[in-house]
Amino acid sequence: MDATNTPSPTAVDPRSFHSFAEFYPFYLGEHSNTTCRRLHFVGSTLTLLCLAMLLATGKPQYLLYGLLCGYGFAWVGHFGFEKNKPASFKRPLYSFMGDWCMYRDIWTGKIRF
Repeated sequence: MDATNTPSPTAVDPRSFHSFAEFYPFYLGEHSNTTCRRLHFVGSTLTLLCLAMLLATGKPQYLLYGLLCGYGFAWVGHFGFEKNKPASFKRPLYSFMGDWCMYRDIWTGKIRF
């Protein structure tokens, strides 16, 4: 599925979905802007690097750095480029899952980078 072909149902409340399978197409629609998707990808990659550093060094500040990278890049993408509010404000678990599914789908070529 390509995020650019998924319409953004802005009138839909993210809390109305009963499963992640229902939510994910909505999530992709909220990430139709290429720059927003790229910022998510960069933030997720930096988060993984921070988690690796946490494991390698045992320094807890890397957990904070990872959170700042992940959410910081995503929020810049949403507020600056996508012009919408992150779905994580209303559906945090599904949004977290969606971010990693989108990350995987970008790596595997299902979604354009």
